[in-house]
Amino acid sequence: MHELSIVEGILEAVIPEVEKYDVSRVNEIRLKVGELSGIVPQCIDEYFRIAAKGTIAEGASIKIEKIPVSIQCSECGYEGVISPGKFRCPNCDGRDFRVVSGSEYYVDSVEAD
Repeated sequence: MHELSIVEGILEAVIPEVEKYDVSRVNEIRLKVGELSGIVPQCIDEYFRIAAKGTIAEGASIKIEKIPVSIQCSECGYEGVISPGKFRCPNCDGRDFRVVSGSEYYVDSVEAD
């Protein structure tokens, strides 16, 4: 249920920002969500419809683009994407790596009138 607080945070960030530009309505919010973030896109969509009621974001759509998990391997130096659920370096099969991306989430862009 942490998606509700995430949605509230999105609205708290987006609405004041778009109001600076005297917009009357938010049409679409595009999010980037890492595969390791633990965020469930279906829950984001559902909670967004509830939380946005009565705001200029009511009726807006949420578009979510997944960010794949990228690593930097300490054993062989590989830098790149790994398959979801496979936590080994695809180059050397090592387990000593640092996650470079895939756990973050952020608002990428907003479309408004």
